[in-house]
Amino acid sequence: MLSGSSSYCGFKVISHPLLAQEKQEHQARAAQATLFVPPGRQVGKSCKWGRGAMGGCGGQPELQGHSPLTMAMGRVWGAPCIPGEDSPPPLLPSGLYKGHTCVGCVLVVSVIEQLAQWHNSTVKAAVERLCNYIPEKLQGFCYILAELYGPHIAELIDREMNADVVCHSLRLCKQDPGQPLCHLYPPPKVGLSTAIWKAKRILKTSKDLKSTTRFSNLCAFPLLANLCEKIKYVIRNKLPFEDFDGDKFSTFPTLRGYHWRGRDCDDRNTTVYPGRRPDNWDVKSDSNCNGIWGVDPKDGIPYEEKFCKGADSRGVVLLGDSAGAHFHIPPEWMTVTQMSAKSFANLPMAFTDELDWPQFSEITGFLNSTIGGWTDSLYLRLRRRNRCNHRDLQNISQNGGSSRNLLNLMKSLARNQLLDNPAIVIYATIGNDVCNRNHDTLAHMTTPKEMLSNVMQALRYLDSQLPNGSHVILTGLVDGRFLWDNLHDRYHPLGQMNRDITYSQLYSFLNCLEVSPCNGWLTPNETLRNLTSERALQLSDVLKEIARSEKFANFDVFYMDFPLRQTAEEWRKMGGKPWQLIEPVDGFHPSQIAAALGTSITWQKALHEWPQVLGKENPFNDQIEAIFKDQGGH
Repeated sequence: MLSGSSSYCGFKVISHPLLAQEKQEHQARAAQATLFVPPGRQVGKSCKWGRGAMGGCGGQPELQGHSPLTMAMGRVWGAPCIPGEDSPPPLLPSGLYKGHTCVGCVLVVSVIEQLAQWHNSTVKAAVERLCNYIPEKLQGFCYILAELYGPHIAELIDREMNADVVCHSLRLCKQDPGQPLCHLYPPPKVGLSTAIWKAKRILKTSKDLKSTTRFSNLCAFPLLANLCEKIKYVIRNKLPFEDFDGDKFSTFPTLRGYHWRGRDCDDRNTTVYPGRRPDNWDVKSDSNCNGIWGVDPKDGIPYEEKFCKGADSRGVVLLGDSAGAHFHIPPEWMTVTQMSAKSFANLPMAFTDELDWPQFSEITGFLNSTIGGWTDSLYLRLRRRNRCNHRDLQNISQNGGSSRNLLNLMKSLARNQLLDNPAIVIYATIGNDVCNRNHDTLAHMTTPKEMLSNVMQALRYLDSQLPNGSHVILTGLVDGRFLWDNLHDRYHPLGQMNRDITYSQLYSFLNCLEVSPCNGWLTPNETLRNLTSERALQLSDVLKEIARSEKFANFDVFYMDFPLRQTAEEWRKMGGKPWQLIEPVDGFHPSQIAAALGTSITWQKALHEWPQVLGKENPFNDQIEAIFKDQGGH
């Protein structure tokens, strides 16, 4: 249901309740996102393409992130404007962001073409079908893009021109001087340059086509300026968008809310939050949000004291990258044979969580997976071991996280040395110190000397923040040769219907555009893949030596290799295939299956080698469950 309409620059503006709480008081306080719908349109209805240019109105959705597909999908499906410190300029940009725009264009044009093919429909009908699949509150963006680019796309696809040609002719893919023409599909028989020239001639001479006008940054609109500033704060500081008492915990799920850290149980009281030691044994209220409070009427002893005193309660904190945040793009978003309105039901949540799914992740997952596989996490196992640990989790990860930027990210950690329980901190930047988008990738990798400096700075900061008795586990870097070895000759979800796009083609396309998440591993150059893995091993050795030789006042330090080899072997025993351990859309991140299996391996190592890290098993778990059930849920 759409409400709160006004108008700006010829468009109807309607408030977007995605970010509002259900309670009336929260609706009054929470900022509202907005979307645009052309005048007179009912969202979800058929789209009629007009001829007039759009002028200076409209908005270019921007999604701040480090993965090319994150940026691309923001343009494909109309993500909200999420500016950050590295936000692109208002117009469709050149350089780095040009590459993301090109990827987004090629993806969406490919989906439109395949929808028309699969449903034996016109291209126009395919565009309308795609817009109707998108959740109603977000369809306005899709219809604006359809008005602007739809006729051009339809004209060129009808003339059997592929997505590469279409996007180059629309100038959404650009060729820099001296650089090759980047393409996802095999070039047309006449050659890519000739096909693009012909397409531009068609667009220039067609009387039925209007001129295209680039969208400006949506955040430039006065009605959205305040919202964008708040989201900019979230992106920069990794703190909850909605946190009324400022304790870094929230009652709102996305935008760095309780999907990322334990849900607050009183967002009006800064002294109430997950992970703290109980205030007066929580006789009258639940100060640490673990759902255990009150007094046993049989003996007058507070339940928190009876069940949790001396129980070695502890929380879990992840300091990581996109793998730890659990980056995932649903393959059904671009697999037309599976595509329906249901496919995109999770789109608003996905974008407001930065295309990450920490609620299903290996370290801090707590909800049953809705993206395949199953959820198993270090947090869930700690909670089963001691139900006093309920809700004590923090996932402080970001897409693009590395030892170089993690120190700034760590400042969003919520832990009071005097008032809170100890924590198990997992330091896991498993790839970005060797992964970058640069063609001279080796020159841009973290050196062992830099790694030592970065990690030691991070550990010293943790020593000033963590309660005494905490533990830090340093996780080694992954051997990313696994990616190419198991995916390069397989078909990508976008290429499965026509068997025309392999992961090798996708990797080459992203490398050409200089938006690859990892030029060193996602390449046919075996020597470069080996050199990248060699550097990753050197950096892991730095972490191993730190764990062996360095001492800190408030925690001890352990090291473990990233368990990819053991995960693959365990999955093979279960009848699985190695490629199923990799995210199918980006071909880079661990899948939900890999995350769950990795948890089991990590837990067993800790249980047998460092049992003190996990704490004691609470003998009162059954009584806690009998009295407090699910302890207020998550």
